[in-house]
Amino acid sequence: MSVTHGAGAFPSPPGGFAPAPAQSTKRNTELGLLLVAIGITTVSMMLVEASLEQALTFDLAKYGLTYAGLFLVAHLAVRRYAKYADPLLLPIVALLNGLGLVLIHRLDLADQENARYMGLSMPSPDANQQILWTAFGIALFIAVLVFLHDYRLLARFSYTLGLIGLIALAIPALLPSQFSEVNGAKIWIRLPGFSIQPGEFAKILLIIFFASVLVAKRDLFTTAGKHFLGMDFPRARDLGPILAAWIISIGVMVFEKDLGTSLLLFTTVLVMLYIATERVGWLIIGFSLLAVGFVFAYQMFGHVRVRVQTWADPLADYSNTGYQISQSLFGLATGGVAGTGLGSGRPAQVPFAKTDFIIAAIGEELGLIGLAAILLLFLILVIRGLRTALAVRDSFGKLLAAGLSFTLAVQLFVVVGGVTKLIPLTGLTTPFVSYGGSSLLANYLLLALLMKISHAAREPVQPRKKPVTPIAEAQTEMMGRE
Repeated sequence: MSVTHGAGAFPSPPGGFAPAPAQSTKRNTELGLLLVAIGITTVSMMLVEASLEQALTFDLAKYGLTYAGLFLVAHLAVRRYAKYADPLLLPIVALLNGLGLVLIHRLDLADQENARYMGLSMPSPDANQQILWTAFGIALFIAVLVFLHDYRLLARFSYTLGLIGLIALAIPALLPSQFSEVNGAKIWIRLPGFSIQPGEFAKILLIIFFASVLVAKRDLFTTAGKHFLGMDFPRARDLGPILAAWIISIGVMVFEKDLGTSLLLFTTVLVMLYIATERVGWLIIGFSLLAVGFVFAYQMFGHVRVRVQTWADPLADYSNTGYQISQSLFGLATGGVAGTGLGSGRPAQVPFAKTDFIIAAIGEELGLIGLAAILLLFLILVIRGLRTALAVRDSFGKLLAAGLSFTLAVQLFVVVGGVTKLIPLTGLTTPFVSYGGSSLLANYLLLALLMKISHAAREPVQPRKKPVTPIAEAQTEMMGRE
């Protein structure tokens, strides 16, 4: 009797099975897409400089190098602290942020040209502030990746976060108008040398709160009530969350004159309720409450009636309330399909083109093709967020990822709908693109939470470590006869 090795004379690995190949983190894919985003942003900045300045100035190096450095640092943080996260999220945001920076710089140059023509002092460039706020936003993004080891810890503090969110929403309404009101909306906290829009952060805190409550009380919300027209409706005593969201939304609309945040909060909570319960009855009740709230606000508050009347016929009061939306429509018509080209249009004719109406600037200079490309980037961002919600294993993560993704979709719909006269104007800004510190910081916080959830969803399940017996480590051998 002798001992010989079996087929191929190669021993099997311990346990008798070959180890599974390591799952790819896709970080190199993310880096490649980031470089593409940096390249597109740099070329766009060069086109703006060449068109308006007839030369490449120091601004190109200042903005381009700072922008590239910030996102490469963000990429390194993702490699270290969320290496299994979706590889498309950060590059898409980088491209949106970069194109927004290009458009803000382009509008800065237009403002400077107008100041020279009018003999006024040169305004300070807002692109400087935008790149600074981008740096703060990425710093916040990295801080969340580093210190939030498990996003599920947020559920433990959901009531505290919800209370902070409500207080943040209420503060502007309680402050005197000189400290909170801008363009008719009381949504700011304005102090000497400092201003912040707390509603941008409140929406994220309230999404965390409602996701936790819906998970904890899911059995309550899914209890069948009356069955009508083939649908199950919730019981009257289970309507607490949607009534709370409705009351908060009406309060924001009435006391802060902020239609956008009101609509954003209510529809996001409504969709989260539907996702948690899979009951169409919640949607019917929610949209009914939305219609009742709209009719009530239209009948009771003059600023709501003005918004609706301006939407219905902006040319009726062209020189006053209708001027902004009219100029937006003129710019979109001028851009047509292909656009006038970066630096070749007149987007500065639209008031607040850097904030509320930056979509009009995109439509004029990049045309329908460029605007559709921007919207497609947002669509991919939202879809990847919803894919994360489907893939993550815990219910809190599913609702949180879905809520964060859907609030981006609703905000974009409200902004584009207002600029194109599909719906009345609301005053919301385009995420990652528009000028503004509060918006950028809040959206980078949102992105960091999505990245953490995505990392948890894609991370390989680690097998439990068990003590290995010596016989289990022995290599398999074949016995043969001489």
